Amino acid sequence: MTEFTGVKLPEFDTMTSKHTEAARRLEELAQALHSELQSAGLDSSPAARLRQLAGRVTTQAEDLRRRQKLVHELQRQRVTFGRSTPAGSFLDMPDSLEAANGLLDGTLAGRAALNAAEGDARALAALERYASRTGDAEFVKAFLGALGAHGVTRLPGSLAAQLRDARAHGDSDRMAQLSRQGQKALRMLSTALAKGTDPKNPAYVGADFLKDLVKEGRAEHKAGDTKYSGYQAQALIWRVHDGQPPFSKKFMEVVGRDVIAYEYEQRKDEWAARKDPLGRIFADAQVPIVDLAGALGLGNLFRPGTHAGSPVTKGTSSVVDDLFHAAKSSREASHALLDHTPAGWKESVLDYLLTTRWDASRYVGDYAPFNDMLLTATTGQDATSQKLAAEMTKILAGEVRGAFGKADSGLEIRDREVFDRYTPLSYPLARAIGANIDQLSRLLLDHSTFGEVTAEDMSYALALATSHDAGFEALVAAQTEHMRAALDTVPPVGLDISNAERLGFTKADVKEFDFDGDGRVDKADIKQFLTDRTVAEARPFSHIVEIRRQVLIAQGLDDKKADEALKTMVGDAIGLLPVPGAKQVGQLAKGVFGELVGKGYDKLSGAAYDEIANQVAQRMSEHGRSLDETHRTLADNRLAVERLAEQMLATAMLNKGLLDDVNMKDQIFTTGTPPTIKPFTVMSPQEYSKFLEWVRKKGGSDDLLDRFGGTIRRTSEVDDYLGLQIPAASGGRR
Repeated sequence: MTEFTGVKLPEFDTMTSKHTEAARRLEELAQALHSELQSAGLDSSPAARLRQLAGRVTTQAEDLRRRQKLVHELQRQRVTFGRSTPAGSFLDMPDSLEAANGLLDGTLAGRAALNAAEGDARALAALERYASRTGDAEFVKAFLGALGAHGVTRLPGSLAAQLRDARAHGDSDRMAQLSRQGQKALRMLSTALAKGTDPKNPAYVGADFLKDLVKEGRAEHKAGDTKYSGYQAQALIWRVHDGQPPFSKKFMEVVGRDVIAYEYEQRKDEWAARKDPLGRIFADAQVPIVDLAGALGLGNLFRPGTHAGSPVTKGTSSVVDDLFHAAKSSREASHALLDHTPAGWKESVLDYLLTTRWDASRYVGDYAPFNDMLLTATTGQDATSQKLAAEMTKILAGEVRGAFGKADSGLEIRDREVFDRYTPLSYPLARAIGANIDQLSRLLLDHSTFGEVTAEDMSYALALATSHDAGFEALVAAQTEHMRAALDTVPPVGLDISNAERLGFTKADVKEFDFDGDGRVDKADIKQFLTDRTVAEARPFSHIVEIRRQVLIAQGLDDKKADEALKTMVGDAIGLLPVPGAKQVGQLAKGVFGELVGKGYDKLSGAAYDEIANQVAQRMSEHGRSLDETHRTLADNRLAVERLAEQMLATAMLNKGLLDDVNMKDQIFTTGTPPTIKPFTVMSPQEYSKFLEWVRKKGGSDDLLDRFGGTIRRTSEVDDYLGLQIPAASGGRR
């Protein structure tokens, strides 16, 4: 909390004047003394010390003059008021100049905002001058203090009404000006509100302000002949927020949760009527509470980047969707909304949003705010993110389960309406599962559970998640990283008790990896470990790819594009192998994949690698395809995954010493004397192909690849979990 000092204005003016005069006279005295001492040939250091004193007094005098100017301006603007005491009348004065400036500018900005809410065009223009001041905590506190929760709510309501009036009168110039100035004013409000309602921010204005926002949000307001709830106006502030800084957990706990409860209270009877037999016939769509821009038909005119006459101004947002937009920038904020069960509710907020309220989201049709918040809330590695990811997986699996059935060719979508109802959530679901990809292995290999999610639940959730092209790519990428991390735990050839600690292992690790019990981890031990891990990692791959195959065939692929994502992934993965040539015995090369992922390594690979990738997954037509073409594309997906596995296994074998001491003479992928493997970024497709062939023959990876390929083609688990009993397809399904 900023400390304030009380000053008597006349005495303060006198003190400032005398201090200034003292500084001037000290400087004159120092100059005179220096001249006298120098003329007499004496030491002039006393004059120097006096000049230093004069400098300090001058600095103090300048500070007092700045304070004097601010005190007079604070009094003139009636920002602070006199206080009478037995010792006299005092004027409150912030101790620091920054605080005083913030108090002054924040108060003036708040008054300008209040006047702008009254329709004062000059005040709205004046408010723009303070837009850059929201980085100052004292300014924010004074600004919000001058506005109050009522003013914060009233300004966007008034701006919206003014914009509607300008449009009604065909005043395009005024519309454009209000749209531009309104966007800036709302952005300024959003930044100030995010800071002022965060207890961790020095601009925090206190818990009472949050309570007042709730009170104003639930209250009815009026602008001209337009009546609206306060939350409809506040929502315009949330929707323009750029996430810097994000709204706080506290804001979402107090205001955000109440917004969701408020809409439920206002709409529950109307929405419940739609579930009755007659309601399904006569009731309207599940309409949410739209924000004030939507209620007045203003679309996106108050959102940055839009302008009057723009073709994108017809959109409508709900109050709750605008809240999601504000919450998506912070994991803490999104958790505060979703990981909560309101008093008297039988379902969590996440459950409510995915089921009871979902048709209201579909009515608006703008899924980005909700999906973005789900991505923020469910893709972290913390316990709450994982809990929400499991809850979402369980809920959506239950919702889409009834859409599927068994057909002669495999999976069938029996209720397309149910399936299509939830396809907008397929991508965030895929990302949530991908962020917890280790749980898929545990479900399939260890018969574990992920929260309340079973392997059967996960299979139906994957049927929804893999129907999204980018979602499928995210899942394969996540499982690829999972396999890479698993293979990275392989010890190097030559690990024993004497070098275990130096290489980052324990004696217990040596015993675990020493399958033949000879006290040393040799090539045979590593091959056995790789075999076990290869089979274990192939099973989740099989589940993902086979369910994708089943769903796409069930959808008919009438509007599906070829899966270019995997082709790109294969092209990217080539070149992720470690820099070759160095011996790996007694060394541990860690994180080769992890250090390069996301760093633009595709630019290093060059055209040659794109050619190799094309050999794995050929570009398909973007138009409709026959069933034969569909099966070929899906087979290419499986082949692409096998190529990824081949690259990772080659990486592990090279890293861990299985290829050390293997003769490389006369190989086209080597260079120099003695021969070393060329960097992969300069290999031609033919050289790279020969390298993989050499790894298979000399390193003994054929068996590993065969085990991987056999496992990924064994699809009986998918058939079981999805309730399918399908005869094996020729050449693939076992």
